[in-house]
Amino acid sequence: MGNIRHNYQLIARHLQQARDQQADIAVFPELCLTGYPPEDLLLKPAFIKENQSFLEKLADFTQDIIAVTGFAYQDQGLYNAAAVICNKKISCIYKKQLLPNYSVFDEERYFQKGSQNVVFMAGPVPVGINICEDIYYSLGPASVQAMLGDAPLIINISASPYYTGKIQEREKLLFARAVENRANILYVNLVGGQDELVFDGSSMVIGPEGQILARAKPFCQDTIILDLDTTGVEFSRLGDKKFKDQRQTLSKRAGCLKVVETGYKINNKSSRPEPAKDFYHQEISNTEEEILKALVLGTRDYVVKNGFSKVVLGLSGGIDSAFTAVVAWLALGYPNVNAVLMPSIFSSEGSIEDSVALSKNLDINYMTIPISKIYDSYIKELDSYLKTSQINITKENLQARIRGNLLMAMSNEYGWLVLATGNKSEVSVGYSTLYGDMVGGFSPIKDVYKTTVYSICNFINQKYGNIIPRNIIDKPPSAELKPEQKDQDSLPEYKLLDSVLKAYIEEEKDHQAIIDMGFDPQLVKKVINMVDFSEYKRRQGAPGIKITPRAFGKDRRYPITNGFRLS
Repeated sequence: MGNIRHNYQLIARHLQQARDQQADIAVFPELCLTGYPPEDLLLKPAFIKENQSFLEKLADFTQDIIAVTGFAYQDQGLYNAAAVICNKKISCIYKKQLLPNYSVFDEERYFQKGSQNVVFMAGPVPVGINICEDIYYSLGPASVQAMLGDAPLIINISASPYYTGKIQEREKLLFARAVENRANILYVNLVGGQDELVFDGSSMVIGPEGQILARAKPFCQDTIILDLDTTGVEFSRLGDKKFKDQRQTLSKRAGCLKVVETGYKINNKSSRPEPAKDFYHQEISNTEEEILKALVLGTRDYVVKNGFSKVVLGLSGGIDSAFTAVVAWLALGYPNVNAVLMPSIFSSEGSIEDSVALSKNLDINYMTIPISKIYDSYIKELDSYLKTSQINITKENLQARIRGNLLMAMSNEYGWLVLATGNKSEVSVGYSTLYGDMVGGFSPIKDVYKTTVYSICNFINQKYGNIIPRNIIDKPPSAELKPEQKDQDSLPEYKLLDSVLKAYIEEEKDHQAIIDMGFDPQLVKKVINMVDFSEYKRRQGAPGIKITPRAFGKDRRYPITNGFRLS
């Protein structure tokens, strides 16, 4: 994000490789020069100027090739745009027409809407170009380009962030656009982590019958070189009555179509290297693996892109800290992960042994700093101010805050980024301690429900040979802040809690609709009020990776000062 020179160099390098392979067209994602989403960087004139300057420099790499790349275009207003560059000059610029303004998207705050559909000529072949949301709607820009511009190939450049199931949803949508337009769809998506968002890539080419011709690897940079035969498209359109009817419907929009000559001549195919045939076709094995890959990519990019090389986290012997440690281990490698064990008088021997076993299984660095003496000194100094000698919420939270202080001390001393370990179930209902277990610069699993944590940890053990000690998964979850404490002393059983939370948060159901699903009215009221009351905590928590359709922060925005409660 914002490292325009680096992004330019990355595009230029891949563009040169495409030229060496004698490709006709090289395509890069939406706003790939600036990074996505640029947010208020777009309000800085110097930012816009620099991105346009480096776009012009890319022209030097376009002799005998067409490049399509995303950038921010200032032209009597600011546009989310795609440049078509050929033979060292910009042939045309397409301005995104449909601007998303929901969920994590806020494009209408920054961009104006384009109004002109563009088809550029790659030799004798018309090619349509549009951006992300433009292809989401039937009879949108892609249809104008295919039906009125006769384009057998539609290129869509995108910055579509991941959530669970998004890859499959996107594929179905692209299938629909390919079939209804009788066109090949080349979809090129951004890849990488940006703050809370993860872009999964998963670029693909879909043929006019809806068949997947090639698929890029998800959650990593990948390059596809594909020879595309467009000769059969015109014939298939001739016999498609629905296509003809829709073309007639769109005919009134013909004035909004611009056909651009690029001067490009198709290379002699016989002289080209043979494209690779070993495209990625194997889908990810299950949802657990998909989410894990997203968490690993998002964690790695957040840590590295923000200038850190090593992380530290507290290992409690519980499943959440174990899961976070594995994510960090996969993202950064074992030498770069540091664990701190901070047992108190309430920590079970099993939790300490499990934490040590996990550290050894991962071969990560770990240290043990007991907190009992520190805790005793706090209690001694506070004794005259405390209302009771019993263990109450004050004394429980003192332990969590001591641990938070120790983690931050390690961060200050060694320059390690602290990873918070809370899951979405806890974050939702405020079952966490401000400045205690919520301490951290990044919170990898904050959008992962507790039940999903369990299922992913079981998958991890299947794939990586039981690296998480079985006892960590099997034992009842506990904060271990007082004797015999269990999470279910304060919370409903997690399977039940997560079902209510998903209905309230993901599906935006009100309390009566959730009760009508068969849940106890008092339980529903309790959970909803806990969620609403805990907004002030969530606002102070570390950012974390979005893996659900409705994550806290960018997706779900509620006021902190809020008097609306269920009576």
